[in-house]
Amino acid sequence: MIRVFGTGTGEPLGPEAQDALAGATLVVGARRHLDAAGPPEQVGRIVLGPLAPALDRIAEHAHGGGARVVVLASGDPGFFGIVRALAERFGASALDVRPGSPSVAVAFARLGLAWDDAVVVSAHGRDPRTAVNTCLAHPKVAVLTGPGAGPAELAAGLVHGAEGRTLVVATALGDPERERIERLTPAEAVARDWPDPVSVVLCLDESRVLSPVRTVARPPAGPGRWALDETEFEHRDSMITKFEVRALALARLGPRTGDLVWDIGAGSGSVAVECARLGAAAVAVERTSDGVERIRANAAAHAVYVHAVHGSAPAVLEGLGDPDAVFIGGGGRELPAIVTECARRARRSVVVALAALDRVPQVRAALAGAGLVPEGVLLQSSRLAPLPGEVTRLAATNPVFLLWGTRPAVRASEGATQ
Repeated sequence: MIRVFGTGTGEPLGPEAQDALAGATLVVGARRHLDAAGPPEQVGRIVLGPLAPALDRIAEHAHGGGARVVVLASGDPGFFGIVRALAERFGASALDVRPGSPSVAVAFARLGLAWDDAVVVSAHGRDPRTAVNTCLAHPKVAVLTGPGAGPAELAAGLVHGAEGRTLVVATALGDPERERIERLTPAEAVARDWPDPVSVVLCLDESRVLSPVRTVARPPAGPGRWALDETEFEHRDSMITKFEVRALALARLGPRTGDLVWDIGAGSGSVAVECARLGAAAVAVERTSDGVERIRANAAAHAVYVHAVHGSAPAVLEGLGDPDAVFIGGGGRELPAIVTECARRARRSVVVALAALDRVPQVRAALAGAGLVPEGVLLQSSRLAPLPGEVTRLAATNPVFLLWGTRPAVRASEGATQ
C-alpha cells in the first residue's frame, strides 16, 4: 500500500500522517515537504524531481514485500497531482489517498470568491500558451505554476490583448511567515522577479468575476447554438459572414478552450465572437476604426472578450502570438500574402471565405506552399422566404467558396492530444 498525504497549504500533518511516517520504510516528496515533515533519519527518502525515476525507485523498493511507502504532496494530490501517475503505474487499489486543501481553493478563499465557475489550468511542466489563451478567453482562471511558467511568463502573454485583467499571485500559500497575496496588472507582473514557491496565479476580469448561483461546478457551459443569425450581430451593409458559411468555417476551425484563433478582415467580428463563445481566445483584425468599434460592441453584446486589433494584414500580424487556427474573410489584393503568412504560423488550420473564382487557385497554392493540405467547397444556399398569400419561395444567397488547409501532423495526432 502506498499512502499519499496532501500537505503544503498550511495544515500541519495530522496524527494519522505522523503515524504513517513513523512506520514508513520509504518517504517520497518535494524537498520542502520532506524538510517540514521530518521523517525518521533511518527511513529511505526520495526527493521528487523527474517523476519517472522516482516511480522506478518506488517499484524497486516495493518489490521485496513489506514496504510501507508514504508520499507527501501539495494540497489535493488528486487534483493535477501525483495520484494520476501513481495510479497508472501501481493501480488505484494500491493507493490510500488523504487530500489536503487544494491551492486553488485556498487562493480563492483568501479573496472571498467562489470558484465553482473557474477554469483551472496547469502550466507545471507544460507550454504556458494554453494557460495564456485560457486567461484571454475566460473571466476567472486559476493557473498552477511551474518552473518557466510562473507569473512573469504568464503576464508576458497577457500584456497585449488582455484589457482589464488583474493577476492575483499567491506565494507560499499556508506558510504563516512567507505567504503573500498580491494584485497586479500584467505589465507589473512581467517586470518582477518571482521567487519560488508561487502556489497559484489567478487571472480575473473583475467586471465579470461574480456569476449567478450554479448547479453544476464548471465554467459557464458552451453555447446551446452557434452559427448565429446575422441579425444577432451589428454589421454594415450586410458585410458579414453568412451563418451557413460560418457554420462550416467553425467546424473546420474547431475552436476550444486553450486555443488562439485569428479572424482576419473581421468586419463585424462574427467569427471571432463565435469562437470566443466556444471557449477560444479570439483576435479580430480589422483595418477600419468603425469596424473595430463594431467588433467590440458585438463581443460585449454576447458577453465574451475579443481582442480587436486595428490594422491591415499581413503587416499587423507580426505582433500577435501564433494562432492555432485562422479565419480569413477579407484581404483584397493582399489575400495571397495574408494566406501565406497565416498558413506559415497556424498550428492547426486556416479557413478562407471568398467570392471571387479567380482567387481560388491563389489561395490553394498559398495553403499548399506553407505545408497545409488544401480542401474546399462552393457553398450555395437558398433560404425560405415568405411571399404574399401565405406561400414561400426560395431566396438564393450569394455563392461563397470556403477553402481550408490543415497541417497534416496535427491532423494525425489531434485525437491523441486532446
